[in-house]
Amino acid sequence: MSDGKYIDGSYWFYAPNKGAAIFFCTAFCLAGCLHTWQCIRYKCWKLTPLFPFCCLLFTVGFILRGYGAFHYGNLDIFIASVCITYAAPPLLELQNYRIIGRILYYVPYHSPIHPGRVLTTFGFVSAFIEALNGWGASYSANQSLSDSEIEAGHALIKASLLMQIVVAVLLFTLAVTFHRRCIISGIKNERLASPLWTLYISMTLILSRTVYRIVEYFSIAELRYGADFDPANINPVVRYEWYFYVFEAMVMLMNLIMFNIHHPRRYLPRKNKIYLSPDGVTEIEGPGYKDPRPFWQTLIDPFDVRGLVNGRGRENERFWQMEESEITQQAKASSKEPETA
Repeated sequence: MSDGKYIDGSYWFYAPNKGAAIFFCTAFCLAGCLHTWQCIRYKCWKLTPLFPFCCLLFTVGFILRGYGAFHYGNLDIFIASVCITYAAPPLLELQNYRIIGRILYYVPYHSPIHPGRVLTTFGFVSAFIEALNGWGASYSANQSLSDSEIEAGHALIKASLLMQIVVAVLLFTLAVTFHRRCIISGIKNERLASPLWTLYISMTLILSRTVYRIVEYFSIAELRYGADFDPANINPVVRYEWYFYVFEAMVMLMNLIMFNIHHPRRYLPRKNKIYLSPDGVTEIEGPGYKDPRPFWQTLIDPFDVRGLVNGRGRENERFWQMEESEITQQAKASSKEPETA
């Protein structure tokens, strides 16, 4: 690993470690192969498609980093490696949105939000944050702009990074609220608890990586190059490569391997219309969780606040309270409808 000293001509600041790049390239490749096999075995391409894709991104990113270890003065390789490697974690966060949505489908009567709206709502907010980040990057990287415009670009990126923390806290709050409701009602089924605890750990890992990125970027944004610039004054997070491998590479690898071991399809049913009975043991196939409101209303008001204010409450059929014969009839009627991941 680097000793914190600047290597002349290196865009990485240091000379990237060759062995570490090869190790993580191999590890992410193996994790990706296993995730691909699990998607085939469990037939869950709709549920966990981003796991193998993110492994592919990390593999390519570390291949380029390994090449950059021999050619650390190559700007194109540096940009490609950084962009590809940093593109994967937001997609893993998006994958978590999909998983928690499927968990809410499994116990719909305790869900604080329509399960099908978790991905669209949080995904929409995350897309806005990424757009803000891209907007800021276009300003901060354009040296032809004025100093005030470049500073505005840095401010946009800082805001987007901090907003990622807010989104992570909101998602964690949603999961904890749902989990608490299940425990209070006496539902302690392992098929529910295991994917939830795995999700908690995943969210914590991704959050720690986000904090690392915030510290790293705030340090870079404060740099001012000039005749008296001293590389030794740069924050150690930037100067030492081990920070990257611990808080970026290792954290993301742990996240992916954890889902290899505790894959959500080992616990959750293939169909989202199969839910856990309030007795906490029996699985029933019902008509599915419905929300008759227009899609645009569910997107901007996923908690149906308008319905709660006017006394109407959340508009959905409580199919788990129906008689078994009614559930069977509705399940048959809705069997022709496409399944929502």
